[in-house]
Amino acid sequence: MILILGGTGEARALASRVPAVSSLAGRVSNPALPAGEVRIGGFGGVDGLAQWLRDNDVHAVVDATHPFARQITSNAFEACSRVGVPLLILRRPGFTPQPGWRWVDSVADAARDLPGERVFLTTGRQDLAEFAECPQWFLARMVEPPEPPMPHRVEVLLSRGPFTVDGELELMRSHEIDVLVTKDSGGSMTSAKLEAARQLGVPVVIVRRPPLPPAETVADVDAAVSWLDTAGA
Repeated sequence: MILILGGTGEARALASRVPAVSSLAGRVSNPALPAGEVRIGGFGGVDGLAQWLRDNDVHAVVDATHPFARQITSNAFEACSRVGVPLLILRRPGFTPQPGWRWVDSVADAARDLPGERVFLTTGRQDLAEFAECPQWFLARMVEPPEPPMPHRVEVLLSRGPFTVDGELELMRSHEIDVLVTKDSGGSMTSAKLEAARQLGVPVVIVRRPPLPPAETVADVDAAVSWLDTAGA
């Protein structure tokens, strides 16, 4: 059996090409489901995942989670190392750096000494609390409704990509955005906001990706399929 971790576009594309069980975290109420068998929910940390790999005779694991899903990637590396199951990390390339971007190491760093007065925030609902004490006004876009704490002055926009440059230009103009805060998630579904910011001359604060464990890593689905063929999975 092959286990694919994650509900990303890359994970769904891979599931459409190889027989596998896909595992979704279950944080989104109405996720786009991949082809084939799907399980939803956590494994119970490293111990639970290691036991699941043993119980289900898993021959290979592909971690195709979001680039900022640090915990499950760490758990997958530890569990696969413990059980002796090959692990591949499938990560889309990050955004192409542009002049003037301010790179930070964490969302907390982004919230610290944040420039501007009207912020377009696209780091996700789980990070909204980091900005709770910031005095700026925020337009916070996310897929699912957030829970407190959150900034005192915030407008929540529930929306799911892909987004267009024209749409992002209109959104940023109409809300008089003067700084964009985002993550280096990569991919085409959410890159339009960066082009819109460039055209409008809006500064960008961008959070670097967390480091990956020392596992084999590829950048696209074709390479993942080739790795699985080579691994005999």
